Amino acid sequence: MVVWNPSEIAFSIGSFGVRWYGLCWCIGLALAYVVVLKLYRRQRIPAEKFDSLFLYCFVGILVGARLGHCLFYEPGYFLSHPLEMVLPLRQMPDGDWKFTGYAGLASHGGTIGLITALWLYVRKYKVNLMRVLDDIAVATPIAACFIRLGNLMNSEIVGKFTGSDYGFVFVHNGDTLPRHPGQLYEAVAYFLFFVVGLWLYKKYEQRVGQGFFFGYCLTSIFTFRVIVEFFKEVQEPWEVAMQQAIGLNQGQLLSLPFVAVGLYCLLGGRWCKKLGEHA
Repeated sequence: MVVWNPSEIAFSIGSFGVRWYGLCWCIGLALAYVVVLKLYRRQRIPAEKFDSLFLYCFVGILVGARLGHCLFYEPGYFLSHPLEMVLPLRQMPDGDWKFTGYAGLASHGGTIGLITALWLYVRKYKVNLMRVLDDIAVATPIAACFIRLGNLMNSEIVGKFTGSDYGFVFVHNGDTLPRHPGQLYEAVAYFLFFVVGLWLYKKYEQRVGQGFFFGYCLTSIFTFRVIVEFFKEVQEPWEVAMQQAIGLNQGQLLSLPFVAVGLYCLLGGRWCKKLGEHA
């Protein structure tokens, strides 16, 4: 049993505290940046076509993840408070506005936002879509790993009670009994997916540009997401009724289309061949 009660602040610069969550996001994105940069150089893609890629990815992930949370998990509230979707503020009952940061980011929305941003990127810079998706897919699991570590440091997206001495006691949340550290399960899994993805790249580099690595990334990450959700608490109370009705929560339901698309690409679907470089 691990009694988990870390400070949310990693370090301070004067009066400004750098939070673990933001730091983990930055580390994950920086590692993904380095990986994709090396892939671009290895594939002799001109450097000027890489320069804007990170900006497209960052904006796409952030906007998609934010809108995904608002529309997938709390649509009733945010559709009646649309400004709070885009501003890191929340209007309090007394009418005052409070800075909260973007409290709520959904990985499914982030994935949709990233794919949309990459589509816009390839239209402007004339790089093959499937090649860009494959390159980004090799790096994505390491970014996802550090984002989940950030969730762990924030004591959020926690697992269910284990009913034994095994698990993490999330003191910050007022727990006294151990839960499954679902965030850690995901972080470890995504790190392993990253290592396997690098191995596959070295072994099957000739398949870059066919959607194979994009398919592997979607299939592995979202299949595991379906499985790990059985050990996690639901994020919103209304999901309890969903679980009772269909046996799945919102995160699992949203993961299934990504698994389907991933398998389609992994198995070399017709559209992958049509859009790829080796049609």
